[in-house]
Amino acid sequence: MSGIRRAGAIALGAALVLSLAACGNTNAADEVAGGGAGTGATGDNIVITYNSPEQWGNFGNVLREFTADTGIQAPNDPKNSGQTLAALQAEKAAPVADVAYTGIAFADQLSQGGLIQPSTPAGVENIPADLKAADGSWYTVHTGTVAFIVNTDYLDGAPVPQSWDDLLKPEYQGKVGYLDPSQAAVGYSVATAANLAHGGDLDNWEHGLEYLSKLKDNGAVTPAQTATAKVSQGEIPILVDTDFNGYQLRDEGVNVEVVIPSDGSLQIPYVVAKVAGAPHGDNADKLLDFYFSEKGQSLFAEGYMRPVIGDIPAAMADKMLPAADYERAATIDYLKQGAVQADFVEQFTSRVGQ
Repeated sequence: MSGIRRAGAIALGAALVLSLAACGNTNAADEVAGGGAGTGATGDNIVITYNSPEQWGNFGNVLREFTADTGIQAPNDPKNSGQTLAALQAEKAAPVADVAYTGIAFADQLSQGGLIQPSTPAGVENIPADLKAADGSWYTVHTGTVAFIVNTDYLDGAPVPQSWDDLLKPEYQGKVGYLDPSQAAVGYSVATAANLAHGGDLDNWEHGLEYLSKLKDNGAVTPAQTATAKVSQGEIPILVDTDFNGYQLRDEGVNVEVVIPSDGSLQIPYVVAKVAGAPHGDNADKLLDFYFSEKGQSLFAEGYMRPVIGDIPAAMADKMLPAADYERAATIDYLKQGAVQADFVEQFTSRVGQ
């Protein structure tokens, strides 16, 4: 994946940080820091991650295997990227988290805000230069692709949609959802992909905003948190999200189809970083080492993430869409995507947001 430029990225303003939802969810970090009931964690025998939902990208198994290998407790955390940014900002003077995970659009905001610190996990020398910070403050750990996740049991006889414009048809009224772009990195990536597919770019969001307004008029919903459970229950029969979440639902026995839109999609890098002032810094280093180890990358691949080091195993690739479908997924200047996010969020909130 090439074309990600380092220079020119700027941090979001304080207004965006305040607009992102603070961590109002009960999270595992709150329960186990210092040794919570039922965790077996005491003192320094823990590492706190932000934005590691158990059902997302195989994080449940990744963190369980890390604990099995090291004895260090590593609870999952349900935040999204925006909530992670807001929490780290609020806790900057007294950090709680040790490791943060976000979409790449948030990477420079974390760095420029002094919320993360350089680290050198084993193996990161093998990551392409355009997928890591020059100062070692963050590293791409894997990538996904914007896709439609379609529960065919709840389409009421309608065909599986194949394009962005298909989602505007009456037969899909009230059946579509995507994560709130003002809070979740994947939601912002969905908005970016829709904008690109309709002729927009990172300097012009008009096409995407017009499309998302029409999608809202057709009953689309924008939850803040990971919504794959709503797909399996039929509450959101068509979720525009990441391909790997769809494949995981299929493995769980849900009748879903994964569709890379025929009119274009977007690749999404996800990054990890050591939190500045991490209270369990040594454990943070061990967790990051594990993420980039052969075992860690393989575990993420078992969740249908594309590893940043090496290729996705053939056994997993055979269960995914053909490579030709993924050729429709564009790469962009992701740091510019982060730099213009505040402007997009302001426009989205005023024109599309609930």
